[in-house]
Amino acid sequence: MDNTLSLVTFLPLIGALTLALFLRGDDAYARRNAKRVALTTTAATFAVSLLILVRFDPTDTGFQFVEEAEWLGGFTYKMGVDGISILFVMLTTFLMPLVIAGAWEVEHRVKDYMIAFLVLETLMIGVFCALDLILFYLFFEAGLIPMFLIIGIWGGANRIYAAFKFFLYTFLGSVLMLVAMIFMYAEAGTTDIPTLMNHPFGTEDFDILGIHVSGGVQTLLWLAFFASFAVKMPMWPVHTWLPDAHVQAPTAGSVVLAAILLKMGGYGFLRFSLPMFPVGSEVMGPFVLWLSAIAVVYTSLVALAQEDMKKLIAYSSVAHMGFVTMGIFSVNQQGLDGAIFQMLSHGFISGALFLCVGVIYDRMHTREIEAYGGLVNRMPAYAAVFMLFTMANVGLPGTSGFVGEFLTLMGVFQVNTLIAVVAATGVILSAAYALWLYRRVVLGDLIKESLKSITDMTPRERAVFAPLVVMTILLGVYPALVTDIVGPSVSALVERVETARADVDGVARLALGGE
Repeated sequence: MDNTLSLVTFLPLIGALTLALFLRGDDAYARRNAKRVALTTTAATFAVSLLILVRFDPTDTGFQFVEEAEWLGGFTYKMGVDGISILFVMLTTFLMPLVIAGAWEVEHRVKDYMIAFLVLETLMIGVFCALDLILFYLFFEAGLIPMFLIIGIWGGANRIYAAFKFFLYTFLGSVLMLVAMIFMYAEAGTTDIPTLMNHPFGTEDFDILGIHVSGGVQTLLWLAFFASFAVKMPMWPVHTWLPDAHVQAPTAGSVVLAAILLKMGGYGFLRFSLPMFPVGSEVMGPFVLWLSAIAVVYTSLVALAQEDMKKLIAYSSVAHMGFVTMGIFSVNQQGLDGAIFQMLSHGFISGALFLCVGVIYDRMHTREIEAYGGLVNRMPAYAAVFMLFTMANVGLPGTSGFVGEFLTLMGVFQVNTLIAVVAATGVILSAAYALWLYRRVVLGDLIKESLKSITDMTPRERAVFAPLVVMTILLGVYPALVTDIVGPSVSALVERVETARADVDGVARLALGGE
Protein backbone atom coordinates (compact mmCIF):
# COMPACT_ATOMS: atom_id res chain seq x y z
CA MET A 1 0.00 0.00 0.00
CA ASP A 2 1.25 3.47 -0.94
CA ASN A 3 1.70 5.49 2.27
CA THR A 4 2.69 8.77 0.60
CA LEU A 5 -0.43 10.59 1.81
CA SER A 6 0.21 9.59 5.40
CA LEU A 7 3.81 10.76 5.02
CA VAL A 8 2.69 14.18 3.75
CA THR A 9 0.06 14.43 6.47
CA PHE A 10 2.19 13.46 9.45
CA LEU A 11 5.62 14.75 8.43
CA PRO A 12 4.93 18.17 10.03
CA LEU A 13 3.84 16.38 13.22
CA ILE A 14 7.16 14.53 13.24
CA GLY A 15 8.91 17.91 12.99
CA ALA A 16 6.80 19.20 15.89
CA LEU A 17 7.70 16.18 18.02
CA THR A 18 11.38 16.67 17.16
CA LEU A 19 11.20 20.23 18.42
CA ALA A 20 9.30 19.25 21.54
CA LEU A 21 11.60 16.40 22.52
CA PHE A 22 15.07 17.50 21.48
CA LEU A 23 15.23 21.31 21.49
CA ARG A 24 16.01 22.84 24.85
CA GLY A 25 16.49 26.41 26.03
CA ASP A 26 15.20 29.76 24.84
CA ASP A 27 18.39 31.54 23.85
CA ALA A 28 19.07 33.00 20.40
CA TYR A 29 20.65 29.75 19.22
CA ALA A 30 17.62 27.65 20.26
CA ARG A 31 15.19 30.11 18.68
CA ARG A 32 17.11 30.06 15.40
CA ASN A 33 17.19 26.24 15.40
CA ALA A 34 13.43 26.06 16.05
CA LYS A 35 12.79 28.22 12.99
CA ARG A 36 15.19 26.18 10.87
CA VAL A 37 13.63 22.86 11.86
CA ALA A 38 10.13 24.19 11.14
CA LEU A 39 11.17 25.65 7.77
CA THR A 40 12.99 22.46 6.76
CA THR A 41 10.03 20.29 7.78
CA THR A 42 7.46 22.35 5.88
CA ALA A 43 9.73 22.51 2.82
CA ALA A 44 10.18 18.72 2.91
CA THR A 45 6.41 18.28 3.22
CA PHE A 46 5.91 20.44 0.13
CA ALA A 47 8.51 18.40 -1.77
CA VAL A 48 6.73 15.13 -0.96
CA SER A 49 3.35 16.62 -1.92
CA LEU A 50 4.83 17.53 -5.31
CA LEU A 51 5.55 13.84 -5.86
CA ILE A 52 1.86 13.13 -5.27
CA LEU A 53 0.83 15.84 -7.72
CA VAL A 54 3.20 14.52 -10.40
CA ARG A 55 1.81 10.99 -10.04
CA PHE A 56 -1.82 12.14 -9.85
CA ASP A 57 -4.04 11.18 -12.81
CA PRO A 58 -6.63 13.94 -13.47
CA THR A 59 -8.66 11.71 -15.80
CA ASP A 60 -9.42 9.33 -12.92
CA THR A 61 -12.39 10.87 -11.12
CA GLY A 62 -12.19 8.44 -8.22
CA PHE A 63 -9.98 8.66 -5.14
CA GLN A 64 -6.28 7.98 -5.62
CA PHE A 65 -3.39 7.06 -3.28
CA VAL A 66 -5.98 5.41 -1.05
CA GLU A 67 -4.74 4.06 2.30
CA GLU A 68 -6.98 2.00 4.54
CA ALA A 69 -6.52 0.33 7.91
CA GLU A 70 -8.80 -0.55 10.83
CA TRP A 71 -8.52 1.60 13.94
CA LEU A 72 -10.54 2.87 16.90
CA GLY A 73 -12.68 -0.17 17.64
CA GLY A 74 -13.57 -1.18 14.11
CA PHE A 75 -13.64 2.27 12.49
CA THR A 76 -11.40 2.84 9.52
CA TYR A 77 -8.33 4.98 8.98
CA LYS A 78 -8.85 5.84 5.33
CA MET A 79 -7.07 8.51 3.33
CA GLY A 80 -7.21 9.50 -0.34
CA VAL A 81 -7.39 12.44 -2.72
CA ASP A 82 -9.33 13.26 -5.87
CA GLY A 83 -9.13 16.15 -8.33
CA ILE A 84 -10.78 18.50 -5.83
CA SER A 85 -8.86 17.71 -2.66
CA ILE A 86 -5.37 17.32 -4.20
CA LEU A 87 -5.14 21.05 -4.92
CA PHE A 88 -6.12 22.00 -1.37
CA VAL A 89 -3.37 19.73 -0.08
CA MET A 90 -0.95 21.47 -2.46
CA LEU A 91 -2.16 24.91 -1.34
CA THR A 92 -1.48 23.98 2.29
CA THR A 93 1.99 22.53 1.72
CA PHE A 94 2.94 25.42 -0.62
CA LEU A 95 1.97 28.14 1.83
CA MET A 96 3.32 26.72 5.08
CA PRO A 97 7.06 27.25 4.33
CA LEU A 98 6.21 30.84 3.36
CA VAL A 99 4.27 31.27 6.61
CA ILE A 100 7.25 30.02 8.64
CA ALA A 101 9.67 32.24 6.70
CA GLY A 102 7.31 35.18 7.18
CA ALA A 103 7.33 34.60 10.96
CA TRP A 104 11.14 34.78 11.22
CA GLU A 105 11.02 37.91 13.35
CA VAL A 106 9.07 36.23 16.16
CA GLU A 107 11.15 36.00 19.35
CA HIS A 108 8.56 35.09 22.02
CA ARG A 109 8.27 31.36 22.82
CA VAL A 110 9.56 30.51 19.36
CA LYS A 111 9.69 26.73 19.85
CA ASP A 112 6.06 26.62 20.96
CA TYR A 113 5.08 28.91 18.09
CA MET A 114 6.66 26.63 15.49
CA ILE A 115 5.22 23.50 17.09
CA ALA A 116 1.73 25.02 16.91
CA PHE A 117 2.07 25.72 13.18
CA LEU A 118 3.52 22.29 12.40
CA VAL A 119 0.71 20.52 14.28
CA LEU A 120 -1.81 22.77 12.52
CA GLU A 121 -0.37 21.80 9.12
CA THR A 122 -0.84 18.11 9.85
CA LEU A 123 -4.45 18.68 10.89
CA MET A 124 -5.25 20.85 7.85
CA ILE A 125 -3.80 18.33 5.39
CA GLY A 126 -5.69 15.58 7.21
CA VAL A 127 -9.01 17.37 6.62
CA PHE A 128 -8.44 17.34 2.86
CA CYS A 129 -7.29 13.69 2.76
CA ALA A 130 -9.67 11.98 5.21
CA LEU A 131 -12.11 9.51 3.65
CA ASP A 132 -13.77 8.46 6.90
CA LEU A 133 -16.34 10.54 8.77
CA ILE A 134 -14.78 10.06 12.19
CA LEU A 135 -11.29 10.77 10.88
CA PHE A 136 -12.52 13.89 9.07
CA TYR A 137 -14.25 15.17 12.20
CA LEU A 138 -11.16 14.61 14.36
CA PHE A 139 -8.92 16.52 11.95
CA PHE A 140 -11.56 19.21 11.38
CA GLU A 141 -12.12 19.95 15.07
CA ALA A 142 -8.58 19.38 16.33
CA GLY A 143 -7.39 22.17 14.03
CA LEU A 144 -9.15 24.62 16.33
CA ILE A 145 -6.71 23.92 19.18
CA PRO A 146 -3.40 25.12 17.67
CA MET A 147 -5.14 28.11 16.06
CA PHE A 148 -6.76 28.97 19.39
CA LEU A 149 -3.29 28.92 21.01
CA ILE A 150 -1.68 30.93 18.20
CA ILE A 151 -4.25 33.72 18.64
CA GLY A 152 -4.44 33.46 22.43
CA ILE A 153 -0.68 33.45 23.15
CA TRP A 154 0.93 35.44 20.33
CA GLY A 155 -1.96 37.74 19.43
CA GLY A 156 -2.72 41.38 20.16
CA ALA A 157 -4.13 43.18 23.19
CA ASN A 158 -7.61 41.56 22.97
CA ARG A 159 -6.26 38.15 21.98
CA ILE A 160 -8.06 36.18 24.71
CA TYR A 161 -11.47 37.51 23.66
CA ALA A 162 -10.75 36.87 19.97
CA ALA A 163 -9.39 33.37 20.63
CA PHE A 164 -12.43 32.28 22.66
CA LYS A 165 -14.83 33.83 20.15
CA PHE A 166 -13.09 31.97 17.31
CA PHE A 167 -13.14 28.68 19.21
CA LEU A 168 -16.74 28.87 20.44
CA TYR A 169 -18.23 29.95 17.11
CA THR A 170 -16.49 27.26 15.10
CA PHE A 171 -16.84 24.50 17.71
CA LEU A 172 -20.53 25.09 18.43
CA GLY A 173 -21.22 25.19 14.70
CA SER A 174 -19.86 21.65 14.44
CA VAL A 175 -22.00 20.09 17.17
CA LEU A 176 -24.95 19.62 14.79
CA MET A 177 -22.59 18.12 12.21
CA LEU A 178 -21.49 15.51 14.76
CA VAL A 179 -25.12 14.62 15.48
CA ALA A 180 -25.74 14.27 11.74
CA MET A 181 -22.68 12.03 11.37
CA ILE A 182 -23.95 9.74 14.13
CA PHE A 183 -27.33 9.51 12.38
CA MET A 184 -25.63 8.73 9.05
CA TYR A 185 -23.61 5.93 10.65
CA ALA A 186 -26.73 4.50 12.28
CA GLU A 187 -28.61 4.49 8.97
CA ALA A 188 -25.87 3.49 6.54
CA GLY A 189 -23.84 1.27 8.88
CA THR A 190 -20.57 2.82 7.75
CA THR A 191 -18.46 5.94 8.16
CA ASP A 192 -16.78 5.46 4.77
CA ILE A 193 -17.16 8.74 2.85
CA PRO A 194 -17.11 7.25 -0.72
CA THR A 195 -19.80 4.74 0.34
CA LEU A 196 -21.92 7.46 1.95
CA MET A 197 -21.76 9.50 -1.26
CA ASN A 198 -23.83 6.76 -2.91
CA HIS A 199 -26.17 6.07 0.01
CA PRO A 200 -29.78 7.15 -0.68
CA PHE A 201 -30.71 9.19 2.37
CA GLY A 202 -34.45 9.84 2.70
CA THR A 203 -36.04 12.55 0.53
CA GLU A 204 -39.75 12.20 1.41
CA ASP A 205 -41.30 15.44 2.70
CA PHE A 206 -42.64 15.48 6.25
CA ASP A 207 -43.84 17.90 8.93
CA ILE A 208 -41.98 18.49 12.18
CA LEU A 209 -43.22 20.88 14.89
CA GLY A 210 -45.70 22.27 12.39
CA ILE A 211 -42.99 23.02 9.82
CA HIS A 212 -43.08 21.34 6.41
CA VAL A 213 -39.64 19.95 5.49
CA SER A 214 -39.10 19.63 1.75
CA GLY A 215 -36.43 17.13 0.81
CA GLY A 216 -37.01 15.13 3.98
CA VAL A 217 -34.09 13.76 5.97
CA GLN A 218 -31.60 15.03 3.39
CA THR A 219 -32.57 18.61 4.09
CA LEU A 220 -32.13 18.18 7.84
CA LEU A 221 -28.73 16.52 7.35
CA TRP A 222 -27.78 19.27 4.92
CA LEU A 223 -28.70 21.93 7.50
CA ALA A 224 -26.64 20.17 10.18
CA PHE A 225 -23.53 20.19 8.01
CA PHE A 226 -24.31 23.71 6.81
CA ALA A 227 -24.22 24.96 10.42
CA SER A 228 -20.58 23.90 10.66
CA PHE A 229 -19.32 24.81 7.19
CA ALA A 230 -21.09 28.19 7.06
CA VAL A 231 -19.32 29.28 10.26
CA LYS A 232 -16.01 27.97 8.99
CA MET A 233 -16.19 29.82 5.64
CA PRO A 234 -17.48 32.13 7.24
CA MET A 235 -20.78 33.10 5.64
CA TRP A 236 -22.79 36.16 6.56
CA PRO A 237 -24.29 36.56 9.19
CA VAL A 238 -22.14 34.08 11.20
CA HIS A 239 -18.91 35.81 10.14
CA THR A 240 -18.41 38.14 13.09
CA TRP A 241 -15.68 36.02 14.69
CA LEU A 242 -13.39 36.46 11.68
CA PRO A 243 -12.50 40.19 11.85
CA ASP A 244 -11.71 39.91 15.57
CA ALA A 245 -9.60 36.79 15.01
CA HIS A 246 -7.67 38.43 12.17
CA VAL A 247 -7.02 41.68 14.01
CA GLN A 248 -5.70 39.93 17.12
CA ALA A 249 -3.83 37.06 15.42
CA PRO A 250 -0.13 37.41 14.60
CA THR A 251 0.62 37.88 10.90
CA ALA A 252 1.41 34.20 10.30
CA GLY A 253 -1.82 33.21 12.04
CA SER A 254 -3.85 35.55 9.84
CA VAL A 255 -2.23 34.13 6.71
CA VAL A 256 -3.09 30.53 7.66
CA LEU A 257 -6.57 31.49 8.79
CA ALA A 258 -7.45 33.33 5.58
CA ALA A 259 -5.53 31.22 3.08
CA ILE A 260 -6.28 27.69 4.32
CA LEU A 261 -8.62 27.35 7.31
CA LEU A 262 -11.49 29.23 5.63
CA LYS A 263 -11.28 26.83 2.68
CA MET A 264 -12.32 23.91 4.89
CA GLY A 265 -15.91 25.19 4.81
CA GLY A 266 -16.00 25.30 1.02
CA TYR A 267 -14.31 21.92 0.81
CA GLY A 268 -16.94 20.52 3.19
CA PHE A 269 -19.74 21.70 0.90
CA LEU A 270 -18.01 19.99 -2.04
CA ARG A 271 -17.24 16.75 -0.21
CA PHE A 272 -20.44 16.33 1.83
CA SER A 273 -23.33 18.69 1.08
CA LEU A 274 -23.55 18.27 -2.70
CA PRO A 275 -22.74 14.57 -3.23
CA MET A 276 -24.38 13.16 -0.09
CA PHE A 277 -27.45 15.43 0.10
CA PRO A 278 -28.18 16.48 -3.51
CA VAL A 279 -31.91 16.97 -2.90
CA GLY A 280 -31.27 18.92 0.30
CA SER A 281 -28.81 21.09 -1.65
CA GLU A 282 -31.47 21.69 -4.30
CA VAL A 283 -34.08 22.68 -1.70
CA MET A 284 -31.72 25.04 0.14
CA GLY A 285 -29.73 26.21 -2.89
CA PRO A 286 -31.70 29.44 -3.57
CA PHE A 287 -31.38 30.39 0.12
CA VAL A 288 -27.58 30.00 -0.04
CA LEU A 289 -27.34 31.91 -3.32
CA TRP A 290 -29.23 34.91 -1.93
CA LEU A 291 -27.36 34.76 1.37
CA SER A 292 -24.07 34.79 -0.56
CA ALA A 293 -25.10 37.68 -2.80
CA ILE A 294 -26.13 39.74 0.22
CA ALA A 295 -22.83 38.86 1.90
CA VAL A 296 -20.82 40.07 -1.09
CA VAL A 297 -22.52 43.47 -1.09
CA TYR A 298 -22.91 43.96 2.66
CA THR A 299 -19.39 42.98 3.72
CA SER A 300 -17.90 45.02 0.88
CA LEU A 301 -19.74 48.08 2.18
CA VAL A 302 -18.55 47.31 5.72
CA ALA A 303 -14.99 47.00 4.42
CA LEU A 304 -15.25 50.54 3.04
CA ALA A 305 -15.81 51.88 6.56
CA GLN A 306 -12.81 50.17 8.20
CA GLU A 307 -9.84 52.05 9.65
CA ASP A 308 -7.82 48.92 10.51
CA MET A 309 -6.06 47.30 7.54
CA LYS A 310 -6.51 43.76 8.84
CA LYS A 311 -10.23 44.27 9.43
CA LEU A 312 -10.67 45.61 5.92
CA ILE A 313 -8.94 42.57 4.40
CA ALA A 314 -10.92 40.27 6.73
CA TYR A 315 -14.23 41.66 5.48
CA SER A 316 -12.87 41.37 1.95
CA SER A 317 -12.33 37.66 2.63
CA VAL A 318 -15.96 37.22 3.68
CA ALA A 319 -17.07 38.90 0.44
CA HIS A 320 -14.84 36.66 -1.67
CA MET A 321 -16.09 33.56 0.13
CA GLY A 322 -19.57 34.71 -0.90
CA PHE A 323 -18.54 34.15 -4.52
CA VAL A 324 -17.33 30.68 -3.55
CA THR A 325 -20.63 29.57 -2.00
CA MET A 326 -22.55 30.99 -4.96
CA GLY A 327 -20.40 29.00 -7.35
CA ILE A 328 -20.75 25.79 -5.35
CA PHE A 329 -24.55 25.92 -5.12
CA SER A 330 -25.03 26.89 -8.75
CA VAL A 331 -24.12 23.20 -9.26
CA ASN A 332 -22.78 23.49 -12.79
CA GLN A 333 -19.35 23.07 -14.31
CA GLN A 334 -18.47 26.78 -14.54
CA GLY A 335 -19.74 27.59 -11.07
CA LEU A 336 -17.92 24.75 -9.34
CA ASP A 337 -14.71 25.27 -11.34
CA GLY A 338 -14.90 28.96 -10.43
CA ALA A 339 -15.56 28.26 -6.74
CA ILE A 340 -12.54 25.95 -6.43
CA PHE A 341 -10.37 28.32 -8.44
CA GLN A 342 -11.51 31.24 -6.30
CA MET A 343 -10.62 29.39 -3.10
CA LEU A 344 -7.13 28.58 -4.36
CA SER A 345 -6.61 32.06 -5.75
CA HIS A 346 -7.86 33.65 -2.55
CA GLY A 347 -5.35 31.53 -0.66
CA PHE A 348 -2.47 33.18 -2.49
CA ILE A 349 -3.92 36.70 -2.64
CA SER A 350 -5.32 37.05 0.88
CA GLY A 351 -2.23 35.41 2.35
CA ALA A 352 -0.08 37.92 0.51
CA LEU A 353 -2.24 40.87 1.61
CA PHE A 354 -1.92 39.89 5.27
CA LEU A 355 1.82 39.53 4.77
CA CYS A 356 1.83 43.04 3.26
CA VAL A 357 0.18 44.35 6.42
CA GLY A 358 2.71 42.41 8.48
CA VAL A 359 5.66 44.03 6.70
CA ILE A 360 4.73 47.56 7.75
CA TYR A 361 3.32 46.46 11.11
CA ASP A 362 6.74 45.00 12.00
CA ARG A 363 8.24 48.42 11.35
CA MET A 364 5.59 50.76 12.78
CA HIS A 365 3.59 48.52 15.17
CA THR A 366 0.23 49.87 14.06
CA ARG A 367 -2.39 48.71 11.55
CA GLU A 368 -4.33 51.97 11.51
CA ILE A 369 -4.68 53.21 7.93
CA GLU A 370 -4.39 56.85 9.06
CA ALA A 371 -0.89 56.17 10.42
CA TYR A 372 0.45 55.68 6.89
CA GLY A 373 0.61 57.50 3.58
CA GLY A 374 3.22 58.07 0.89
CA LEU A 375 5.08 54.79 1.49
CA VAL A 376 5.94 54.60 -2.21
CA ASN A 377 8.55 57.29 -1.58
CA ARG A 378 10.48 55.10 0.86
CA MET A 379 9.34 51.58 -0.08
CA PRO A 380 9.08 51.27 -3.88
CA ALA A 381 9.43 47.46 -3.92
CA TYR A 382 6.77 47.13 -1.23
CA ALA A 383 4.49 49.50 -3.15
CA ALA A 384 4.82 47.38 -6.30
CA VAL A 385 4.06 44.10 -4.50
CA PHE A 386 1.16 45.61 -2.57
CA MET A 387 -0.28 47.01 -5.81
CA LEU A 388 -0.13 43.64 -7.56
CA PHE A 389 -2.06 41.89 -4.83
CA THR A 390 -4.51 44.77 -4.47
CA MET A 391 -5.30 44.48 -8.18
CA ALA A 392 -5.55 40.69 -7.92
CA ASN A 393 -7.98 41.10 -5.01
CA VAL A 394 -10.08 43.42 -7.16
CA GLY A 395 -10.13 40.80 -9.94
CA LEU A 396 -7.96 42.50 -12.56
CA PRO A 397 -7.71 40.43 -15.78
CA GLY A 398 -4.33 38.75 -15.96
CA THR A 399 -4.42 37.82 -12.27
CA SER A 400 -5.87 34.70 -10.65
CA GLY A 401 -8.54 36.78 -8.90
CA PHE A 402 -10.24 37.55 -12.22
CA VAL A 403 -10.57 33.93 -13.34
CA GLY A 404 -12.29 32.74 -10.16
CA GLU A 405 -14.81 35.58 -10.04
CA PHE A 406 -15.55 35.38 -13.78
CA LEU A 407 -16.20 31.62 -13.78
CA THR A 408 -18.29 31.87 -10.62
CA LEU A 409 -20.48 34.64 -12.03
CA MET A 410 -20.89 32.65 -15.27
CA GLY A 411 -22.12 29.68 -13.28
CA VAL A 412 -24.52 31.75 -11.17
CA PHE A 413 -25.83 33.59 -14.25
CA GLN A 414 -27.05 30.26 -15.66
CA VAL A 415 -29.08 29.65 -12.50
CA ASN A 416 -30.38 33.08 -11.49
CA THR A 417 -29.66 36.25 -13.46
CA LEU A 418 -30.75 38.64 -10.70
CA ILE A 419 -28.42 37.08 -8.12
CA ALA A 420 -25.55 37.29 -10.62
CA VAL A 421 -26.26 41.00 -11.17
CA VAL A 422 -26.39 41.70 -7.42
CA ALA A 423 -23.14 39.80 -6.87
CA ALA A 424 -21.46 41.62 -9.76
CA THR A 425 -21.88 44.89 -7.86
CA GLY A 426 -19.51 43.39 -5.31
CA VAL A 427 -16.78 43.50 -7.94
CA ILE A 428 -17.24 47.27 -8.18
CA LEU A 429 -17.32 47.66 -4.40
CA SER A 430 -14.17 45.55 -4.01
CA ALA A 431 -12.37 47.95 -6.35
CA ALA A 432 -13.61 50.82 -4.20
CA TYR A 433 -12.33 49.56 -0.84
CA ALA A 434 -9.12 47.99 -2.16
CA LEU A 435 -8.00 51.02 -4.18
CA TRP A 436 -9.05 53.38 -1.38
CA LEU A 437 -6.86 51.39 1.01
CA TYR A 438 -3.92 51.46 -1.40
CA ARG A 439 -4.35 55.19 -2.02
CA ARG A 440 -4.28 56.07 1.68
CA VAL A 441 -1.41 53.79 2.65
CA VAL A 442 0.99 53.90 -0.28
CA LEU A 443 0.39 56.90 -2.54
CA GLY A 444 0.69 60.62 -1.92
CA ASP A 445 3.40 62.68 -0.25
CA LEU A 446 5.41 61.35 2.68
CA ILE A 447 4.26 63.83 5.33
CA LYS A 448 4.37 61.91 8.61
CA GLU A 449 7.72 62.23 10.41
CA SER A 450 7.48 58.71 11.80
CA LEU A 451 7.55 57.26 8.28
CA LYS A 452 10.57 59.14 6.98
CA SER A 453 13.02 56.54 8.23
CA ILE A 454 10.99 53.45 7.27
CA THR A 455 12.95 50.89 5.23
CA ASP A 456 11.92 48.86 2.20
CA MET A 457 11.46 45.08 2.18
CA THR A 458 14.41 42.93 3.20
CA PRO A 459 15.70 40.11 0.96
CA ARG A 460 13.90 37.59 3.19
CA GLU A 461 10.59 39.41 2.79
CA ARG A 462 11.04 39.62 -0.98
CA ALA A 463 11.79 35.89 -1.09
CA VAL A 464 8.55 35.17 0.79
CA PHE A 465 6.48 37.22 -1.65
CA ALA A 466 8.15 35.91 -4.84
CA PRO A 467 6.33 32.53 -5.01
CA LEU A 468 3.00 34.23 -4.29
CA VAL A 469 3.58 36.74 -7.07
CA VAL A 470 4.45 33.93 -9.49
CA MET A 471 1.36 31.86 -8.65
CA THR A 472 -1.02 34.84 -8.78
CA ILE A 473 0.15 35.80 -12.27
CA LEU A 474 0.65 32.24 -13.54
CA LEU A 475 -2.88 31.15 -12.64
CA GLY A 476 -4.20 34.40 -14.08
CA VAL A 477 -2.70 33.83 -17.52
CA TYR A 478 -2.83 30.01 -17.51
CA PRO A 479 -5.84 28.87 -15.43
CA ALA A 480 -5.74 25.44 -17.07
CA LEU A 481 -3.16 24.50 -14.42
CA VAL A 482 -6.12 24.26 -12.05
CA THR A 483 -9.10 23.56 -14.31
CA ASP A 484 -7.44 20.60 -16.05
CA ILE A 485 -7.00 18.90 -12.68
CA VAL A 486 -10.36 19.73 -11.08
CA GLY A 487 -12.45 19.62 -14.28
CA PRO A 488 -13.05 15.85 -14.54
CA SER A 489 -13.81 15.48 -10.81
CA VAL A 490 -16.17 18.47 -10.93
CA SER A 491 -17.90 17.04 -14.00
CA ALA A 492 -18.38 13.73 -12.19
CA LEU A 493 -19.77 15.57 -9.14
CA VAL A 494 -22.27 17.53 -11.25
CA GLU A 495 -23.36 14.33 -12.99
CA ARG A 496 -23.74 12.54 -9.64
CA VAL A 497 -25.92 15.36 -8.25
CA GLU A 498 -28.08 15.60 -11.38
CA THR A 499 -28.55 11.82 -11.51
CA ALA A 500 -29.58 11.67 -7.84
CA ARG A 501 -32.05 14.51 -8.30
CA ALA A 502 -33.48 12.93 -11.45
CA ASP A 503 -33.97 9.60 -9.65
CA VAL A 504 -35.88 11.33 -6.85
CA ASP A 505 -38.03 13.22 -9.36
CA GLY A 506 -38.72 9.96 -11.20
CA VAL A 507 -39.80 8.20 -8.00
CA ALA A 508 -42.04 11.16 -7.10
CA ARG A 509 -43.70 11.07 -10.53
CA LEU A 510 -44.26 7.31 -10.24
CA ALA A 511 -45.83 7.79 -6.82
CA LEU A 512 -48.18 10.47 -8.12
CA GLY A 513 -49.06 8.30 -11.11
CA GLY A 514 -49.79 5.36 -8.83
CA GLU A 515 -52.21 7.43 -6.82
